[in-house]
Order: sequence, then structure tokens, then C-alpha cells
Amino acid sequence: MLLGAVLTGLYMICTLYAAGNGRAEAAGRALMEGAQAAVPFVLGIAGGICLWSGVLELLERSGAAGALARALRRPLRRLFPRSTEQGEILEALTENLSANLLGLGNAATPAGIRAARGMAALGEPARDELGMLVVLNTASLQLLPAGIASVRAAAGASAPFDILPAVWLSSAVSVSCGLLAAAILKRLWR
Repeated sequence: MLLGAVLTGLYMICTLYAAGNGRAEAAGRALMEGAQAAVPFVLGIAGGICLWSGVLELLERSGAAGALARALRRPLRRLFPRSTEQGEILEALTENLSANLLGLGNAATPAGIRAARGMAALGEPARDELGMLVVLNTASLQLLPAGIASVRAAAGASAPFDILPAVWLSSAVSVSCGLLAAAILKRLWR
């Protein structure tokens, strides 16, 4: 609701500014061209996201996602010792992390919400772990940035996955810094 009001206000300001400067026709033309260009761009992104969401579903049905989840349990138990004692929370955490590793933030969100709700239900002991979950989801370690590659492909990139080394480095640094900051703040807070 607030975002709609802000966007409407910005649109009104831009319209008044264009009319005041005698550029209303150019602004209208740019608005229509932008709307026409947005449709194929959004369809291209949606196609890529559907493809990688389908790949994630295949990984789950084939058992590969389960193998990845089993591989992730030990590090998750180290990061979330109280929460991973609960089976549903551990399952949601592994699903969330698996989807984030594949760069599918849209598929990771429901699992992250389930994990966060489970942690919140544990009460005070899991408060720090809930903060850690937020840090991990915000920093998002990615091995295969499917969402970004879909955007790059829709924008016409000839090699949408040529950003892999930069993504690996930046996501590893962001996750490391986030975990370090969370650990420092946890000690300072107490």
C-alpha cells in the first residue's frame, strides 16, 4: 500500500515536470516504449526461472536434493545447534540453503519462512539462530546463479554464465563477512 502511494507520487511528479518543461510528448513516448520492452524481458526472465525451478524439482524427485541436504546437515548443525534438533526446521533449512545455492531465491523463500517460523516458535534460545538465518539468506552463497543468468540472457548476453567466478567470490566474501559480523555482534550483545 505504501509502495503504491510512493510510486503514484513519483509518477505524478514526473508527469508534472515533463508537462512543465514542454516534454510531455517525449515522456509519453518513452513510457510506451519502456512498457513494450518490458514484456519480452519479463517473459525471458520468467522462462529462465521456470526452467531452473523445474531443475530444482527434478533434483528433489531424483534424490539429488536429498543428498545435498545430507551433505549440508553437518554445517547447518554447527550454525543452528538448537533449531536443527527439530526435524521440520532442519528440513526447511536444507531446502532453503539448497535453493539459494542454485540461485533460486524465489524457491528458497517459502522454505526460509518455514524455518524462521519454526525458530520463532522455539522462543528465546533460537533468537540468535534466527538472526543467523536472516544473514545467510541475505548474503546467499550461490554456486549457480540461475536467476541472474536468466536476467542476463533476457537482456541479450551471449554468455549469461560467464559471471560465475565473480559470483562465487562475492557470495563467499559476503557470507563470510555476514557470519563474522553475526558472531561478533552476538558476543558484544551479551
